[in-house]
Amino acid sequence: MLTIWGRLNSHNVKKVAWFAEEAGLAYVRHDVGGRFGMDADYLAKNPNALVPTIEDGEVTLWESNAILRYLAARHAPDRFWPANPAARAMADRWMDWQIDYAEAQRDAFVNLIRRPEDRRDADAIKRSAEACARKMTILDAHLAQSPWLSGDAFGIGDVPMGVYVHTWFTLPIERPNLANVADWYEGLQARSGYAGNVMIPLT
Repeated sequence: MLTIWGRLNSHNVKKVAWFAEEAGLAYVRHDVGGRFGMDADYLAKNPNALVPTIEDGEVTLWESNAILRYLAARHAPDRFWPANPAARAMADRWMDWQIDYAEAQRDAFVNLIRRPEDRRDADAIKRSAEACARKMTILDAHLAQSPWLSGDAFGIGDVPMGVYVHTWFTLPIERPNLANVADWYEGLQARSGYAGNVMIPLT
């Protein structure tokens, strides 16, 4: 059985837990990181002191997007890991693009969710919200041409940004009206595992 190590209020852990359900994988998840801490056994698995980490048989792996690719290729290649390299790359690029988006969103998230009101940096929140809007405008333009980031059907390329778009719609920031992003987000909310693993309170 797949084991996932990491607390579910982590964006990167949400990705893996949600995708495991999409792929129909039985798994057990252990809370690690944040207020749960990390013991020596965990740090032996992941010396970066980050979450998530998985154990799948003989495989121990960290880095959330690498985990997604591994799970797709090993356990659900027909659905989530196209044999055609071009089709795979078209989805895969959005997984790497999400890393840049996460940097844009970081200051808004940290200030509004993880800092008390009297310690928030209003200028940093504003800059972060504006950076997110610019990124989401790029996403919206792509979604005007394709219903999913993975192409004609939901796929692995939708998972990383699928986690972050929920945060974008949940944070109390100014957002442009991006109809294609809104439609994509609505479609995600109907997906297996999305509500239970992604649409949880931000903490």
